[in-house]
Amino acid sequence: MSSSSLAPPLDVELRPDRPPVVHVESPGDAASWAEKHREALRAQVAERGALLVRGLELRDTAQAGAVFAALTDALMAEREAFAPRESHGPGLYSSTTWPANQPMCMHHELSYTLEVPGLMLFACLTAPDDGGATAVADAEQVLRALPAELTERFAREGWLLTRSYNDEIGASLEESFGTDDPAAIERYCRENAIDFTWQPDGSLRTRQRRSAVLPHPVTGRPCWFNQVAFLNQWTLAPEVREYLVDEYGEDGLPFNTRYGDGTPIGEDVVQLLNATYEEHTRREPWQAGDLMLVDNIRTAHSREPYTGDRQVIVAMAEPLNTADCCPPAEASRR
Repeated sequence: MSSSSLAPPLDVELRPDRPPVVHVESPGDAASWAEKHREALRAQVAERGALLVRGLELRDTAQAGAVFAALTDALMAEREAFAPRESHGPGLYSSTTWPANQPMCMHHELSYTLEVPGLMLFACLTAPDDGGATAVADAEQVLRALPAELTERFAREGWLLTRSYNDEIGASLEESFGTDDPAAIERYCRENAIDFTWQPDGSLRTRQRRSAVLPHPVTGRPCWFNQVAFLNQWTLAPEVREYLVDEYGEDGLPFNTRYGDGTPIGEDVVQLLNATYEEHTRREPWQAGDLMLVDNIRTAHSREPYTGDRQVIVAMAEPLNTADCCPPAEASRR
């Protein structure tokens, strides 16, 4: 009999405006507590899509890494990052470098890759003075709330991500691909259904088409699974968008999204997507020592603007290969 089967049931606090919360008192060694309650914690994530655990008193990256290791079998290395992260060891990262006064809108981590994390793990070591929550939204509910005509088009065509790599904004080639060797980058792109073009100045532009609606691997229920809104130019602050368009042109933006057939996505559609996410957002301010587990397929997450210092350690786990879920045209091309 496993130690987790002997653990007492978790007392989960449920409120409609925030993620489920488990309060822990006197956990002792946090990693041992996590191992003991692994099955119960994972069952809550499977049932509810996300879970915040409060009271573990996580204070450093080693402690966070030990807890993550107790809750999942292996951590993933990030590939195709769109912004830099600081590495704290194999599979352990800082949260994405992003201006503190700008939100990171709702998205599913690495939903533009063919191998995506099924589980996201977050540990708050330092809580911000204000804001900075990692909010969540149920992707099944978001899909049902969006206009059927829109979601049917995305389900049929998928979505297109375009990227232009440069030395000034976003992740570098090495940060995204793990190498700056052109041959290795080209090999990765071919293996991962990414069209690529080297520009005369040596920079790289890529295009990749992915599914926008994905069946959950356990329940089979469809989820709105993408980064259509987050990585679209119309989600950027107006002054940031204007600067980037002036500097690089619309075709040279560091990242942008389109419908699967290449048609531009209008500002009104992006606003609708973000407004629908907001209607289904649940948030709870971080407290130092918190742990959060997120089902990356069923649940989108965001990072809200903040003031003060904020240190959140992030890990990705349980990779899922989505190649079989590509839009028909993309699947036939592979």
